[in-house]
Amino acid sequence: MRIKSSLLTIALVAMTALVTVARAAAGIGETAPDFTLTDINGKAHHLSEFKGKVVVLEWHNPDCPFVHKHYDSGNLPALQRSATASGAIWLTINSGAPDQEGGNYTPAQLQEYLLQNKAAPTAYLLDPDGKVGRLFGAKTTPHMFVISAEGKLAYSGAIDSVRSADAGDIPAAKNYVAAALADLKAGRPVAISSTRPYGCGVKY
Repeated sequence: MRIKSSLLTIALVAMTALVTVARAAAGIGETAPDFTLTDINGKAHHLSEFKGKVVVLEWHNPDCPFVHKHYDSGNLPALQRSATASGAIWLTINSGAPDQEGGNYTPAQLQEYLLQNKAAPTAYLLDPDGKVGRLFGAKTTPHMFVISAEGKLAYSGAIDSVRSADAGDIPAAKNYVAAALADLKAGRPVAISSTRPYGCGVKY
């Protein structure tokens, strides 16, 4: 009986943890949860400090072939530059654990990576314990989130409509992030607010 009781207790604790995580992840139209992360230059950033501006969150793993697709082609860096030029904040987040693929880069190596790829995020944030990734329910790299100027989650999902690691597919794809940003800029509801993300699993 003690064994059964112990197993039941463990199961209840696990279920409670899962419910807590599920409740933490904001749904479309809900206020995005605040967080604080440090960037690769050692500066702390709070999501709440960007209230009043559109914010893009991009989950990133430098070693993921799907990330290579969008960086080697210049697709994601171009989108970063376009978004920030329009006044949006772009936060690239690495939730890879230090002993996992993509999470074992030093800040200096990541700075060099951004330079080589002509990337232009507002900040590259480190989330080595995965707390913020789990808070948002980030599943893949890339997994994209767009937050409205009012702090509401406006889009969550894939960067585009073609689920492949082939850069040749980019021209024919519908870019969901660009479309969401255009809708917000025009004062329209985001037409496609949720899609299934694709890429490598986040290496928590």
